[in-house]
Amino acid sequence: MLKGLTIQLPSPDSAIALAGEQEANLKLLAQQTGARLTLRGQELLISGTDKQAQLCQQLIYLLQETWQLGQTVSPVDILAAQQALNTKRQGEWQDLRQDVLATTRRGEQIRAKTFHQRQYVQAIRKRPLTFGIGPAGTGKTYLAAVLAVQALLANQYERLILTRPALEAGEKLGFLPGDLQQR
Repeated sequence: MLKGLTIQLPSPDSAIALAGEQEANLKLLAQQTGARLTLRGQELLISGTDKQAQLCQQLIYLLQETWQLGQTVSPVDILAAQQALNTKRQGEWQDLRQDVLATTRRGEQIRAKTFHQRQYVQAIRKRPLTFGIGPAGTGKTYLAAVLAVQALLANQYERLILTRPALEAGEKLGFLPGDLQQR
């Protein structure tokens, strides 16, 4: 049976923050839940089967803390919220959203966006040495650098030393002397 729900958004800023650029977030929510979403001013109309509409509404309410403040909801936020719903970890999701690592000069809050990032942050906080292994663009270096700067500012350490490997992990080894095995 088709069902229609209406969510009244508190301000135009919150509507824009939820919808995303060119309503990309609404399209992603529709794709993930199967529901149809229509934004008219500050009114969000959700239509679909009971299950689709309920799932979409739950996702939107999980993301409410972000869009209600006018902060843009990212696709990663939507996918992580859906993972929290699917695995029944809504409480952990709220904890994840509350754990602010740092605040930028512009007032933007830096926090772990996914459960795996949260595990990584917790490992860095608990252990003196942590190795982060994973695909490019998942926030390994960024989160480690944020936590290192925070520890430095909290006077837990006297200095911060940032290094990079002298060699790349791939086949591009430049003009170093010797053959591939020696490099």
